[in-house]
Amino acid sequence: MSETQTTPETEAPSFRAAMDELEGILERIEGEDVDIDRLAEELRRAAWLLELCRGKIRKAEVEVTQIVQSLEKGEE
Repeated sequence: MSETQTTPETEAPSFRAAMDELEGILERIEGEDVDIDRLAEELRRAAWLLELCRGKIRKAEVEVTQIVQSLEKGEE
């Protein structure tokens, strides 16, 4: 893991940064470019990033629903 990447103990990356990092991990694993000694670390990081992204999506869905409901109430 490079020094610029965050870990669960540091500030969470943005959705875009997390997706970019996930794509990089996937490319390394699919391309057999990952050192077998780092495979578990890469997969652990990918799982954490995936959960982070899912959480951000759920939060955005809630916010969008609330905004739409607010707009619909204003039209009544």
